[in-house]
Amino acid sequence: MAAVPSIDAFFDEATFTVTYLVRDPATGRAAIIDPVRDYDPKSGRLSTTSADRVLEKVAARGVGVDWILETHAHADHLTAAPYLKEKTGAKVAIGAHIRDVQAIFKPVFNAGDVSGDGREFDRLLADGERLPLGALEIEVMHLPGHTPADVAYRIGDAVFVGDTIFMPDYGTARTDFPGGDAATLFRSIRRLLSLPPQTRLFMCHDYKAPGRDHYAWETTVADERAHNVHVRDGVDEAGFVAMRTGRDATLAAPVLLLPSVQVNIRAGGLPPAEENGTRYLKIPLRGATR
Repeated sequence: MAAVPSIDAFFDEATFTVTYLVRDPATGRAAIIDPVRDYDPKSGRLSTTSADRVLEKVAARGVGVDWILETHAHADHLTAAPYLKEKTGAKVAIGAHIRDVQAIFKPVFNAGDVSGDGREFDRLLADGERLPLGALEIEVMHLPGHTPADVAYRIGDAVFVGDTIFMPDYGTARTDFPGGDAATLFRSIRRLLSLPPQTRLFMCHDYKAPGRDHYAWETTVADERAHNVHVRDGVDEAGFVAMRTGRDATLAAPVLLLPSVQVNIRAGGLPPAEENGTRYLKIPLRGATR
């Protein structure tokens, strides 16, 4: 029988993101997965309200945080990883293919301070790599398709899937970001859904599917295989690719795409301050001739 970690979920309705505090009940060692740093795009104001909720739970549980795990460089929220690292001493880790994502976006933002080799993170993780979490183990699963760098984290009987797949009534991740690919995502999802049927799957986001009036973020491999509206059993790769590419063509860019990516490829670090001491997020202009 797979080990059972203890899990606290924190839903941020502003970005529809779920952050997780995952701990080993036997030893009190813990990991934080996909933390949110609050950002108001209208004012440019940053805050740590969401991250502080996680820290309050860390203190209440009396646990020690060893890892801050990113499933990918998110395009819909800024990560709070540096703040949580400062408060807990944990190491920040992400899939090794973050280097591919840095290579894509470094020139977009003319971000000369971005390394391109992932050194902003404490640990770059390979597919199949295992990290200790007390008496538990974190297994890394490289699941590209949404982006080249997406990973999931398997801890005991639970898998934290990032943006690879959503609740069965909502479907799957978009694949139209640079480096995304619908066929690759299909194969990643089939790998994920080859895990034991009772495996618990924890989403990174939920948007309330039509007809559902509450947020939800936990399901199982069996439920996804039986009911996922995009990729349930019986859907083949060609059918999925046609659906996914057609759907992606209708989607608007995420509201926080440009702020999020340029921060998250820096492991949550902000762009360097300019001569006046102020830090700026860049918005590349398209279609401008002068």
